Amino acid sequence: MIDTLVTSEAQDLLHQLNLLLEQELKCQPKACGLRLIETTHDNGLRMTARLRDFEVKDLLSLTQFFGFNTETFSLSVNLLDRFLAKMKVQPKHLGCVGLTCFYLAVKATEEERNVPLATDLIRISQYKFTVFDMMRMEKIVLEKLSWKVKATTALNLLHLYHSLIYENLPSER
Repeated sequence: MIDTLVTSEAQDLLHQLNLLLEQELKCQPKACGLRLIETTHDNGLRMTARLRDFEVKDLLSLTQFFGFNTETFSLSVNLLDRFLAKMKVQPKHLGCVGLTCFYLAVKATEEERNVPLATDLIRISQYKFTVFDMMRMEKIVLEKLSWKVKATTALNLLHLYHSLIYENLPSER
């Protein structure tokens, strides 16, 4: 009976893993777009991997500041990478793009009562754009990502993989 239960749970987890892997293909940034960013030299006019990494650090800081879930951070990075892989972004607009991706991730993963106002996000992040700029960027990001905010992230796969391993470990361990 217990073996059947464990096998059934493991099969369910494997089924979930397969579904996430299928979704992941649709939610990954396009490799050609990311390669373009990685090979760009830093002349101050074009997007570089270094600038992207600084933006990701800002997203992590905001996630920690607000006490949001790791899923929020993971999704915001996924949204940022997917957008950067599709669009050429000037470095001066990267802060607005990053904060917009963060805001979209917060609205998708956090409870509604925990979602901060856009004005508070802009003030805390110390950017110089307006709420109108951010809302306009939100529309652009959503259109370029085909309105698909929810995405399979590396964190989703790690959680599922952990559950799969944990369920199949002998009880002595």
